[in-house]
Amino acid sequence: MLPSDRPGPHYQGDVFDIINNNWDLMIAHPPCTYICNSSAKHLYRDKAKINGKDEERWQLMKEGALFFKRLWETNIPKIAIENPIMLGYAKKIIGCNYSQIIQPWMFGHNETKATCLWLKNLPLLKPTNIVQGRKQRIWKMGPSKDRSKLRSKTYKGLAEAMASQWSDII
Repeated sequence: MLPSDRPGPHYQGDVFDIINNNWDLMIAHPPCTYICNSSAKHLYRDKAKINGKDEERWQLMKEGALFFKRLWETNIPKIAIENPIMLGYAKKIIGCNYSQIIQPWMFGHNETKATCLWLKNLPLLKPTNIVQGRKQRIWKMGPSKDRSKLRSKTYKGLAEAMASQWSDII
C-alpha cells in the first residue's frame, strides 16, 4: 500500500487486520489492475485470445476478484466499493454487479472516467455539479512511473459528495 499524499491517519497494512473493528461504514478502493474491463486483453498471451491464456494473469485476476469479494462480504453494515467497469470473469467470481456508474463531470470535474460503485445499505449518489467540456484525460494518459497512482486518484468532488450525502445516515 502506498503512503498517503496528505497528513493524517493512514493505515499501511493488511486491511483485514483492522476490518472487524466495529466500523459503521467502509469506502473501499481495491486495486483494479487485474479485474477491470480494460485488462481483458492481458488475460491472453501477446494480448490475443488465439494465443491461449496467460495463466499468471488469470490467477492474478482471480486473486483480485476474491479480494474484492472478501471486502464486499465483510461484516460492516454500510459499504461502498469503488472500481472501474469490471471484467465479466471477475464479476462472476464476486457474484454481484455494481449499483451505480458515475462520472467525474457529475461532481464538478470536466473529465470522463466511468466509475462503478457497489453499494450496500447506502443510497445512490446524486450528481452535485454537472459540468460541460468533458475530456478523456485519464484514458489518454501516457506511460509513466506514477501512471497507476494518477489513474486511481479519487476526484475531490466525488469524495465531497460521498461525505455530504452519506454522513447523515451513519
